[in-house]
Amino acid sequence: MYVKVCGLDSVESAAVAVESGADAIGVVMSRTSPRRRTPEEASEIFASVPASVDRVLVVHDMPSTDAAEIAAEVGANVLQLHGSYTGEEVRAADAIFPRIWRATSLADDPELRVGAFGEELLLLDAPKPGSGERWDLSELVRRRPDGRWLLAGGLHPGNVAEAIGEASPWGVDVSSGVESSPGVKDHARIRDFVAAAKRAG
Repeated sequence: MYVKVCGLDSVESAAVAVESGADAIGVVMSRTSPRRRTPEEASEIFASVPASVDRVLVVHDMPSTDAAEIAAEVGANVLQLHGSYTGEEVRAADAIFPRIWRATSLADDPELRVGAFGEELLLLDAPKPGSGERWDLSELVRRRPDGRWLLAGGLHPGNVAEAIGEASPWGVDVSSGVESSPGVKDHARIRDFVAAAKRAG
């Protein structure tokens, strides 16, 4: 089971995620997010992570081509475009940066075929990203994505195993579910989440 810990706030939190066995760490640079980091902070966090771990820059409120250029500058090796980016915008970013993930919600009636816009991977989130709200996973029985995809939205150490069993994703993504307050990561919850997801997988 592939596990991504997103919205990291520090080098220390990234180290805990990596030591716990996370396959990817995410840093948010969206202007309206309580998890927003500066380019300098993102660079420091990414530089602290071994090359074997995916380093994901997450954006949702900037042009895709600008995001692609920033991703290269801060040392990310994956760019996650979150929200209503069009196929043209995703492909424009892909022409600049080699690895693009598309993140969306079933509430937006998205294209569920992985790679439909040229992306490497699809992430399905709750209607309000980062809110901690969980959505009805039974919807995935009717609209299961095709290809590699990550389940996100309202996951935490206590429910991730059940969610994996119900939705059968390729991987999972967590942010608010391992926090003590918005934007502040709880190291014990990170460890517990990664362990629970790996066991379930």
